Amino acid sequence: MKLLMLYTDRFAYTPASKTLEDEPDCTEPGEITATVVGLIHAEAVDEENVSRVEKKLVKNLKWGARKNETQRIVLHTFSHLAETKASPEFTKALLARAAKRLRGSGYEVWQTPFGYFLDLDLQAPGRSTARIFTSF
Repeated sequence: MKLLMLYTDRFAYTPASKTLEDEPDCTEPGEITATVVGLIHAEAVDEENVSRVEKKLVKNLKWGARKNETQRIVLHTFSHLAETKASPEFTKALLARAAKRLRGSGYEVWQTPFGYFLDLDLQAPGRSTARIFTSF
């Protein structure tokens, strides 16, 4: 698992092109303010230890949110951080479970449309806690 967390004052997206035909059509843009955006790359090896990966993902996102004094988290699949990729089915299910756990802990959680390339527009402050990378 590779996770790049960006704290953004503003994170906006618009679906640009669909990459997974089985996913529902989506044209609705989204905008979230004062949020940690988790750019999440699930790797093939992650499928071998689902509970460990899910637990670490949630733990790291909570930590990143606390460091940036927010209760708002965006989950965005971003399969450009490593050489191997988990299956789309695994990744989608992992994100859904992580969102449920985060909501159960009192966080506001959004997920960007799965299976899409998005036009992104974001504003991030220039401080160290606004950009955090981890690999587990």
